Amino acid sequence: MTSSQAPEITLYRGFPWPGKYTWSPFVTKLEARLRFAGISYRTDAGSPLGSPRGKIPYVDLTDRTTGAKTTISDSALITRGFIEDGVITDLNRDLGAEKKVLDAGVKALLEDRLYFYLNHEKWIENYYEMRKHALSALPYPAKVAVGYYIYRRQREMLYNQGTLRFTLEELKGFKEEVWTSISELLVSRKAQKQGDGPFWVLGGEEPTEADAVLFGFLAASLVCSA
Repeated sequence: MTSSQAPEITLYRGFPWPGKYTWSPFVTKLEARLRFAGISYRTDAGSPLGSPRGKIPYVDLTDRTTGAKTTISDSALITRGFIEDGVITDLNRDLGAEKKVLDAGVKALLEDRLYFYLNHEKWIENYYEMRKHALSALPYPAKVAVGYYIYRRQREMLYNQGTLRFTLEELKGFKEEVWTSISELLVSRKAQKQGDGPFWVLGGEEPTEADAVLFGFLAASLVCSA
């Protein structure tokens, strides 16, 4: 797909600070995928209320010819749709079976495990800092009410998912296990790299989907103060 055929993309990041990394790993993951492909896009704050699934990020795709607009949410579904429509390429297209499983494993370790530990750290352990940042656009009375609602929802979700059933010390150990595993993998890949230039999670010459996910989690963790 040529740039003239690609739709106009507006990415809603949940926060009103363009040019800065957000606290959401999924926003940064999606931006990394677009940048890997050299696709231009606009950003806006948006709101979960404007998202089809009530989730950040979401995108508006506007046809350059007809002006028709489509809204899609969930970073994985957005990426899959972009690949199917030829907007971006499938980074895993040339991977063998074993590499695909490793790529999926790294993504699952981060998105299906670490994500919940970090959510606990933000909304349970550091609630007031998270409320101040995430709800900065709201006046104080609304911030208190909405913040409490989110807190209750997070507690319910994390309990049902299982994370809230562990102690703080146990959760700290789980997080350290994840980051240590990722660190050891990256140290190994860097040692295998010949010459200058970037190295990637699977050790290939080009990034895979796991690299975008890992970049999202690293960037979000480094900028988040909650």
